[in-house]
Amino acid sequence: MEASAGLVAGSHNRNELVVIHGHEEPKPLKNLDGQVCEICGDEIGLTVDGDLFVACNECGFPVCRPCYEYERREGSQQCPQCKTRYKRLKGSPRVEGDEDEEDVDDIEHEFNIDDEQNKYRNIAESMLHGKMSYGRGPEDDESLQIPPGLAGVRSRPVSGEFPIGSSLAYGEHMSNKRVHPYPMSEPGSATWDEKKEGGWRERMDDWKMQQGNLGPEPDDAYDADMAMLDEARQPLSRKVPIASSKINPYRMVIVARLVILAFFLRYRILNPVHDAIGLWLTSVICEIWFAFSWILDQFPKWFPIDRETYLDRLSLRYEREGEPNMLASVDIFVSTVDPLKEPPLVTANTVLSILAMDYPVDKISCYISDDGSSMLTFESLSQTAEFARKWVPFCKKFAIEPRAPEMYFTLKVDYLKDKVQPTFVKERRAMKREYEEFKVRINALVAKAQKVPPEGWIMQDGTPWPGNNTKDHPGMIQVFLGQSGGHDTEGNELPRLVYVSREKRPGFLHHKKAGAMNALVRVSGVLTNAPFMLNLDCDHYLNNSKAVREAMCFLMDPQIGRKVCYVQFPQRFDGIDRHDRYANRNTVFFDINMKGLDGIQGPVYVGTGCVFRRQALYGYEPPKGPKRPKMVTCGCCPCFGRRRKDKKHSKDGGNANGLSLEAAEDDKELLMSHMNFEKKFGQSAIFVTSTLMEQGGVPPSSSPAGLLKEAIHVISCGYEDKTEWGSELGWIYGSITEDILTGFKMHCRGWRSIYCMPKLPAFKGSAPINLSDRLNQVLRWALGSVEIFFSHHCPAWYGFKGGKLKWLERFAYVNTTIYPFTSLPLLAYCTLPAICLLTDKFIMPPISTFASLFFIALFLSIFATGILELRWSGVSIEEWWRNEQFWVIGGISAHLFAVIQGLLKVLAGIDTNFTVTSKATDDEEFGELYTFKWTTLLIPPTTVLIINLVGVVAGISDAINNGYQSWGPLFGKLFFSFWVIVHLYPFLKGLMGRQNRTPTIVVIWSVLLASIFSLLWVRIDPFVMKTKGPDTTMCGINC
Repeated sequence: MEASAGLVAGSHNRNELVVIHGHEEPKPLKNLDGQVCEICGDEIGLTVDGDLFVACNECGFPVCRPCYEYERREGSQQCPQCKTRYKRLKGSPRVEGDEDEEDVDDIEHEFNIDDEQNKYRNIAESMLHGKMSYGRGPEDDESLQIPPGLAGVRSRPVSGEFPIGSSLAYGEHMSNKRVHPYPMSEPGSATWDEKKEGGWRERMDDWKMQQGNLGPEPDDAYDADMAMLDEARQPLSRKVPIASSKINPYRMVIVARLVILAFFLRYRILNPVHDAIGLWLTSVICEIWFAFSWILDQFPKWFPIDRETYLDRLSLRYEREGEPNMLASVDIFVSTVDPLKEPPLVTANTVLSILAMDYPVDKISCYISDDGSSMLTFESLSQTAEFARKWVPFCKKFAIEPRAPEMYFTLKVDYLKDKVQPTFVKERRAMKREYEEFKVRINALVAKAQKVPPEGWIMQDGTPWPGNNTKDHPGMIQVFLGQSGGHDTEGNELPRLVYVSREKRPGFLHHKKAGAMNALVRVSGVLTNAPFMLNLDCDHYLNNSKAVREAMCFLMDPQIGRKVCYVQFPQRFDGIDRHDRYANRNTVFFDINMKGLDGIQGPVYVGTGCVFRRQALYGYEPPKGPKRPKMVTCGCCPCFGRRRKDKKHSKDGGNANGLSLEAAEDDKELLMSHMNFEKKFGQSAIFVTSTLMEQGGVPPSSSPAGLLKEAIHVISCGYEDKTEWGSELGWIYGSITEDILTGFKMHCRGWRSIYCMPKLPAFKGSAPINLSDRLNQVLRWALGSVEIFFSHHCPAWYGFKGGKLKWLERFAYVNTTIYPFTSLPLLAYCTLPAICLLTDKFIMPPISTFASLFFIALFLSIFATGILELRWSGVSIEEWWRNEQFWVIGGISAHLFAVIQGLLKVLAGIDTNFTVTSKATDDEEFGELYTFKWTTLLIPPTTVLIINLVGVVAGISDAINNGYQSWGPLFGKLFFSFWVIVHLYPFLKGLMGRQNRTPTIVVIWSVLLASIFSLLWVRIDPFVMKTKGPDTTMCGINC
């Protein structure tokens, strides 16, 4: 891809395509001409072909030929800069250890990594032939000026390299650097058959004996090589089951709690309260619903597991020294909408961490989806690409973590730990100054964007910004970093960075984030088509530079990888207050529930931090394992197998005719399926062809003009009409929580997912620590679950046909859709204590000593379940308690409003708007935590809190007034009411805001005690003398 190609904007439906040049000034690149050798100081010189001599193809470190040959003959045979082993170049003598250029290592093909690489290739080429110019005309390819980078899209399916022979792709860039292609042969050729005849060891020995001066290897070297080969054959990951001493007691307590719960509910139903039948009936219904909800939540945690990955084995298998890197390519998607709510500096840090990740640069392509078509996002991304030329080499040189500059420079740790390079301190100071200047430039862009000019935004070359109207604009694509022009300050190649803004027109459904993600899937499928995709929110940066390698240990594992649809990482957050008042970390879900699901069929997809298999998003089913042979018997009575059929009397009339008919039927079925491809994936021959390439890559016969047109075509607003996008393919539409639906559809097809929890968190993001923002975020999630419940994709009745979704996995999905409805019984249950205190009634009759055992056993089982759960998961008791508190807070506020809005949408058709959670941070540490923002979501919890406080005051005052005998029944009511108040305590702190002088607990007790004494004073009224006499209500007025 050409980084300076310009912004490509256009509309397929309107037959428009414009290339805007001149917006970005060309960046100076490091030129190797005229350089001197860094070892001896002589000029580098030229090769035998007249090209500039390049000793190392990995980093281009300037070394002359004599130093190169001496290093190979006498030295370590490695590049001094990148430590990559020197390969033999043309005209240089062989040395011991050079690879056999006429051989291919069997280890790469041991697990059939490339066996299905060419699957459907002939079919794909035939489909592509004749369909490249549908409705466009042959003259379009010649009249369009194509950015050279789009012609250089990689065509090798596995490695992701750009085609070397394309002069349009490389232009003048290739004249300054020589590329030595790796020899390779295809399966099925004569050379391939010859290679399969002998073992790797025998062929290597023969070659060494032919050199004359090399004798047989010693046994020690042979043993070392075999040990390395054995290590490469080992699994890339393994399950780590929870210790039986931890998990078995946990399971026993769950069973005991289920039995106790059954006896408790039986007692509650058979012992009604006749003088308060309404309160009793309401409480029993609530308790039955809580029991049902607990079963759905608890039993999917029956098989929790941990996992381990082996990154060294991954490198041994796919990154063998001196051979092409066989790691799979990855397309990374970052989505953003509003740069004022999602600050460009936050997005820039995410992009910089992606570009600096520890992964081969030619395997990474980063796509930024700007669904708000903001020029601020576009210009800030341009500044980010420029700063990446300095930041990426700094990260890789000193192996720093994390690789997001804002987080790295604000870490309060010893940044000199494990650093031995003398220049580190100097370069770190210089880089910090560069980053501060970069922040100033971004801040200037943000300040400029606060006021929109009346005529709209104008680009630097005077062209109006195509996205001035955010609801009516063409599709836009800009390649900021690519194969040509995408180099850092040291001349090393950088990953691809592509800006994408899909077309929007009035009258079309755009499906919010899900539609934007599907547009990125299609654009990447046309331009790079990596077999795996990582999606991130704009505020989730890579905290672990090896995160993608962790995912590849599962997805590229020959044993389990082919049936894995995605690898989900837990969400971790920065900037949360120490006590996590509103349970923003959500540790109970990510460290307990998700581990439990990983032991069944895999975790649910949570919207970010997930590496997908592209074929799974395309709606394909996982590969089927070998079928068990059917029992064939002689047909006698003792044998209960199936009788062997006589081929002579078959309906086909003979074996040959039967085979011919079966072949004809297969061809007809295959033809019909190909005719349906365009109805399924859309009217794009290039994209349809890319979907057939399981190992990724771009069809080599694709023309540059066709690639550019398809890139604009597949993001047009009408492309998805009459296709399966959003219903069976890609991100699924129908809910604002598209993540749950997308993962659910994959699991229903039989795929399984993996939960990966590396020791160093893979990704970190930001979370709203303000009470109102947190409740609005929870409202959006709950509303999406309600929408799924009322849709035809509801897990309670969808997906039974294939029987591929396991029952405990279905329980978990059902729980994710019905948990908002728990708000109704929870609100009633939180109101009951106050009603009991104010009316002097109770939800239970006086209990006997035997009946009290049910209550004691139930409470003990609840506490035992929680303690044992914390024991095997490692979650702290404070995190568990915060989760319990916010379950009540969110349940009687956000979840309640979600149910109401969902019912209004289903019954009355009243839709709700999606609001993006603000990622902006306060300058003061945790300053946003104390900011009070009024919202209607605060009304129900405030009401419940007040009536319970009033009920406590009224109950205590009544007990004091009535005497000692009234204190006994009061304790049960007070315990019930205090349970509600304690759970709502964080909510009360959020309402009161910052208390610099008076602690919140003092304010609460002051108000409570003052109210009690005031009511007692009024009740006793000591200044009025009471007269004693008979009660006139008992004996009448004439007593």
